[in-house]
Amino acid sequence: MRSLPSPDTLTICFAHGVYRMAERFALRETGIRHFQVFNFDDLAARIHEADVVSVSMMWKNELLARAPKLAFIQSISAGTDQYDTVAFRAAGVRLASGKGVNANAVAQHAMALTLALLRHIHTGRDNQSRAHWRPMIGDLAAREDETGGKTMLIVGPGTIGGTLARLAKAFDMRVIGARRDASVPAEHVDETVALSALRQHLPRADIVVLTCPLTAETTNLIDAAAFAAMKPSAYLVNVARGRVVDEAALVAALETRRIAGAGIDVTHEEPLPEASPLWRLPNALITPHTAGETRKYEDNVIDLLIGNMERIRAGLPLINQLT
Repeated sequence: MRSLPSPDTLTICFAHGVYRMAERFALRETGIRHFQVFNFDDLAARIHEADVVSVSMMWKNELLARAPKLAFIQSISAGTDQYDTVAFRAAGVRLASGKGVNANAVAQHAMALTLALLRHIHTGRDNQSRAHWRPMIGDLAAREDETGGKTMLIVGPGTIGGTLARLAKAFDMRVIGARRDASVPAEHVDETVALSALRQHLPRADIVVLTCPLTAETTNLIDAAAFAAMKPSAYLVNVARGRVVDEAALVAALETRRIAGAGIDVTHEEPLPEASPLWRLPNALITPHTAGETRKYEDNVIDLLIGNMERIRAGLPLINQLT
């Protein structure tokens, strides 16, 4: 693996179109040379200057050939599909993901969607836009509900899912975690079940929350058969990836009230096309892939970046190391 130069000769490139990485890094007063680019063309033009790059979706693997000094990439995001780890190892470049930097934000967002669906906050906002004062509801099945005694099934009880489980427990909910290996304990859950047996546990859940990575195993995990197994009173919350859910099956389940509703932060195509029926379903609550957004994001990534550079110099494994 390539080594890092001393801090007085090191150059860091931050590459993100929106996040204010360089601005927040400058406040640390480390004395380390750094700069930020806001688009791919500028990254391609200047990557030869960088010993370290902090980047996420702007990365393309062809850039490795243009980066003779590059020794380490600290990904800004938890997702790492864009990185060719074989090419990184061959080039001697270390790579670490940003896993966990927004775990609190995503877990809180999932809990917020859950509360909004149970308390009908989304329909309240719709009524506000129409200046409509909704009357009281006599039908118990159509009325707002409480969290106490409900069961939340978290698919992927890792860092984010475990944080969400702790929040759900604070709201007096029972929590089931579904993961590939049910023998591995998950934090704050009452019961761990195998992902392969998910369908048989779906009828037990009042809220199904997806916090799992997108893999071959989880692609279209929640399909028409899964919706058929859920309670008609149940809600789906997706803060994972859009393709974990069969979107056509989701639309059908919402349109026919096969499930009560869904909180959707991620979709198959982003931005969600204007023609998508999801926009017009009153029992769908949509946020634009913002579960991970937080005012602390830049600083959390920088903490990870600085810690991993120290680990490289000390010969220690990186946090979230991929290569």
